[in-house]
Amino acid sequence: MPSSPFTTRFGLALPIVQGPMTGSDTPALAAAVSQAGGLGMLGCGMRSPAAMAEVAAEVRRRTDRPFGMNLFVQATPTPTPDEATVQAALQRLAPFYAEFGLVPERPARWCEDFGAQFEALVAARPAVASFTFGILSAAQVARLQATGSTVVGTATTVAEARAWAAVGADAVCASGMESGGHRGTFLSPGHEAPPPGGPSVDDFEASMLGTLTLVRQCVDALPSIPVIAAGGIMDGRGIAGALALGAQAVQMGTAFLTCPESGIGPAYRQALTQAGPTDTRTTRIFSGRPARGIVNTMMDGLRADERSVPPYPVQNALTGALRRAAAQAGRADHLSLWAGQGVAQVRPLPAAELMALLAQELQAASA
Repeated sequence: MPSSPFTTRFGLALPIVQGPMTGSDTPALAAAVSQAGGLGMLGCGMRSPAAMAEVAAEVRRRTDRPFGMNLFVQATPTPTPDEATVQAALQRLAPFYAEFGLVPERPARWCEDFGAQFEALVAARPAVASFTFGILSAAQVARLQATGSTVVGTATTVAEARAWAAVGADAVCASGMESGGHRGTFLSPGHEAPPPGGPSVDDFEASMLGTLTLVRQCVDALPSIPVIAAGGIMDGRGIAGALALGAQAVQMGTAFLTCPESGIGPAYRQALTQAGPTDTRTTRIFSGRPARGIVNTMMDGLRADERSVPPYPVQNALTGALRRAAAQAGRADHLSLWAGQGVAQVRPLPAAELMALLAQELQAASA
């Protein structure tokens, strides 16, 4: 089986990182992937510091293998959207809430405090600390490394990959446009620092590079640190292709969503197994940040409002109660059905069985 400095560092039998699927992952999934020779991950972007400590402890109860934790880097500790923006967003969402007999309301808080989450991450001391949506300072990177954590930064362009290398990251995850869930873009094209207020819609569009292109660019630009390939990789052939481009491992999220250990509900699970090869697209309407998911009624209904919804985390908080109601009602038409372009290739297997199958496929593709 192929090995690399990255896989050797963690004693991985397979060059597979389970994608940190915030809201869909579980300690059981992360532990199963790690136990099977990969690197399990916990998506903690929306977990409280206390919940982060709990899930890390649960993974450690299930396995003694290395695992990782991921956070969303928030530029501002407390978003302060103007009232007119909030009211316009609530009015836009009112017809969708009405289908469940609900009225949209301003939430008590917009998101978890990143500073507190970061402290919880330092205390948890995972083998890998990964980040998306933004970038850490060199001091923050060094602080995590001092606890023994390997720092991995998500990049959607080679400029972002270089920015992570400049602050001392140990590895970069090159996330192509095929990836399911949120785009991690944080730099405007041609700039070296995140823009005030975050990237614009146009920045995201300019950063929609395919996985093959992005991985090749990042490997060439960063010869001294590992590159992890992410986006559209669903089987052993995809893993072999990424490794052939110079990636030292792959990150796979959608492939693990239909494992019984994942935390998704029946409606989401059924939508994944029924999705076709061209059923995903990126949208801002659920969270305010472009994210790839399966097209459904809500996505189509708010298509014209893509540029009008408030940015993450405001829109994400405003749609939270709606998405929870839809999940409880078993209705996929109002859920954020995050999935990558490879969704039609999902295989509903227990994580250990899927890992064993991926190992066989990779071996056959590498022969």
